[in-house]
Amino acid sequence: MDPEFLPRRRLLTAIKNAEHATQQVKDAAVRTAGLTMAQYNVMILLTETPGITSAELARRCFVSPQSMNETVAKLEKAGLIERSPHPLHRHVRETVVTPAGRRLLDEADDRVLELERLLRDRIPRDQQEMLRDLLATIEALAQRQE
Repeated sequence: MDPEFLPRRRLLTAIKNAEHATQQVKDAAVRTAGLTMAQYNVMILLTETPGITSAELARRCFVSPQSMNETVAKLEKAGLIERSPHPLHRHVRETVVTPAGRRLLDEADDRVLELERLLRDRIPRDQQEMLRDLLATIEALAQRQE
């Protein structure tokens, strides 16, 4: 086996290890606030794009519509989001975060931002930009392989 392609030297392994480590910390932070990662991701997207449909949420969270419907139903039952008929499309329901949901999301997000601040404090700004560019390149190359 080529030494450059030993499992511990592979770029894909390094990317996965970094993603796994950061997601574990993020997951623990979100759980402490009483949310699952799926719920947190939905609520973050809803604050960025209020009224987004469940179908679009599913696409952006990389989950099936059925899985998204379950997550949305649990959030709605808990009073963390509200769904209402779309003013123009009667078969579409718009979804927004409630004030109670916003408070819980802010608590979870404050904990997540602790990790974000740590990364930003320890990685020089020019390297942060380089990392974003490299990750975007990797994502684009991987999408072309699909």
